[in-house]
Amino acid sequence: MARHKSAVKRHRQSLKRRARNQTVKSRLRTLVKKVRSAVEDSQAEEAGARLKEAAQALDQAVSKGVLHRNNAARKISRLATQVGRLTTPAS
Repeated sequence: MARHKSAVKRHRQSLKRRARNQTVKSRLRTLVKKVRSAVEDSQAEEAGARLKEAAQALDQAVSKGVLHRNNAARKISRLATQVGRLTTPAS
């Protein structure tokens, strides 16, 4: 356990950040699952709306430093591809 005053403060800060990051990541996982379930049910309009909501949340997580920007971009891209397959006819 930390003994120095500055180390104790750092530990407190890291615990706060960890709790905040866990909350944000949990919400992101839920939003991504909702997009995927809408895609599986072939509900194009709902999937599009859920995608927009998930993309905004992912971008916000990047700005807060919870996710790396490339990680969020990859997730958004893959979800958008899945939703795009619903709206365009298969060739």
